[in-house]
Amino acid sequence: MTRIEQGAVVVRGDEAETIGDVPAAVRLLADSSSTGGALSTQRVTLAAGGNGATPHYHAGSTELFYMLGGTAQILAGEQVLEAGEGDLVVVPPRMAHAFAARPGSTADLLIVITPGVERFDYFRLLGRLGKGEATLDELLESQERFDNHFLDSPEWTEARS
Repeated sequence: MTRIEQGAVVVRGDEAETIGDVPAAVRLLADSSSTGGALSTQRVTLAAGGNGATPHYHAGSTELFYMLGGTAQILAGEQVLEAGEGDLVVVPPRMAHAFAARPGSTADLLIVITPGVERFDYFRLLGRLGKGEATLDELLESQERFDNHFLDSPEWTEARS
């Protein structure tokens, strides 16, 4: 990451940290601290049918999903939408949401959370959890810190079964 004149931020593709691999890879682009709190953003690439995020909400931030490629299922409140390349979905604070690649399709998403929350350590925690190096209790204990509050969604469970 490079800061240039008047606080602009440039992240070169080959400099971004990547967490995970197939079936889900998260490229950490810019965290809240590097954008003066304006936003945090990452790119999530999912294999066919791959899970992204389970149902959750953010108490203080809006989350934007821009589809770079493929097709995703996105939970927005009680509705499960399909979003394809070029589609944009914006979820306001406190609205339940989740995302995954549609069965039989890959998904490549640019995700922006605004105002920004320090999220890179959240994704690193998820990476450690996937490797068995962290526990589910650690993830649950981090909900307030990362403003990522898990919840149940019968609509999401049905859509993903």
